Amino acid sequence: MKTIDDFSFAGQVVLIRVDFNVPLQADFSVADGTRILATVPTIAKIRNDGGRVVLMSHLGRPSAREDKYSLRHIVTYLEKALQTRVSFVNDCLGEGAQTAIAQMKDAEVILLENVRFYAEEEAGDVAFAQKLAKLGDMYVNDAFGTAHRAHASTAIIAQFFPKKACFGYVMANEILNVNKVLKGGTPPITAVVGGSKVSSKIAILEQLMGRVDHLIIGGGMAYTFLRAQGGQTGNSICEENLQGLALELMATARAKGVQIHLPIDVVCADAFSPEANTQVCEANAIPEGWQGLDAGPKTIASFAAVVKLSKTLLWNGPIGVFEFEKFATGTRELGEVIAAQTEAGTLFSLVGGGDSVSAVNQFGLAKRVSYVSTGGGAMLEYLEGRTLPGIEAVLKNA
Repeated sequence: MKTIDDFSFAGQVVLIRVDFNVPLQADFSVADGTRILATVPTIAKIRNDGGRVVLMSHLGRPSAREDKYSLRHIVTYLEKALQTRVSFVNDCLGEGAQTAIAQMKDAEVILLENVRFYAEEEAGDVAFAQKLAKLGDMYVNDAFGTAHRAHASTAIIAQFFPKKACFGYVMANEILNVNKVLKGGTPPITAVVGGSKVSSKIAILEQLMGRVDHLIIGGGMAYTFLRAQGGQTGNSICEENLQGLALELMATARAKGVQIHLPIDVVCADAFSPEANTQVCEANAIPEGWQGLDAGPKTIASFAAVVKLSKTLLWNGPIGVFEFEKFATGTRELGEVIAAQTEAGTLFSLVGGGDSVSAVNQFGLAKRVSYVSTGGGAMLEYLEGRTLPGIEAVLKNA
């Protein structure tokens, strides 16, 4: 796996595909710059080498050239993050881009306009990718968040940089850290898989079988497993048509020596609302008219005990409706245990998947775990064992 550490970029124009698809406030200022900040070490390395940095990214899903999707809105934030001037070019192709790049000096930074202003980007158009490629001498992919898309600037472009394509630090760290869990984790290995639906996690659950020692299943998806075993789950979310699959997954786990841990008790509510009435119920005996929205105290203690035994852990999905303070206890307390074990040096912890990342950020745990993935959908597909076009393309041309 070639990374930027394998090259010197002195005097080279380096096209870097970054993921600056960040949320903006109503005034178009950056609301959360996590993805921008993650790329700073990559950009700094290339600038320190004397390379000339040309940044490409998308923002949102524009159907045409719309100012609200212009990357010009992030220039001020980016300049502060890099502590240097950033020149913005209001196109990603054409004479303006070519002229600006030709006039660059070593260590300077240019940000090109949103590549998705061209339909050819998402179409993976080869001719469009070739036009982009002509802007630079070398190509660096540091956009893990879009690695699962075979778009022109994330995958197709790499073929025009034989022996001159590599991964930036964000991409390399994502691959390295996910592989620590999937391919080389120190046992006991535990996966905490939560969220609302089994259907969205089938491929991940199947991929984890035989790779982990313990599988903690929480959140709304747990009720499908509990119902499949004959439990009464009241009005809790349940995918009736997947009960058979749930039993099959449990049988596979037994055959492969994987211990599945389900909720013992849950915090129930009489409505899906932050103001709902609550009671603690046995997880398999929830009254009609009530629904489980968080893990109960026995469940939290049981899950925490598994975490304390573990050496490697993947956390993908919350174990309650943490967005409502009344039902955030389970996710917060389990996160605290994971963070404490990590800080004690006894656990490698990887957090990945949108809602779990939101949870660790909400509870101030992001800096207390080993690694938080910025990948979103790409992280989930990588966990599912899929080949990601953005990774495959660089590996073929490195």
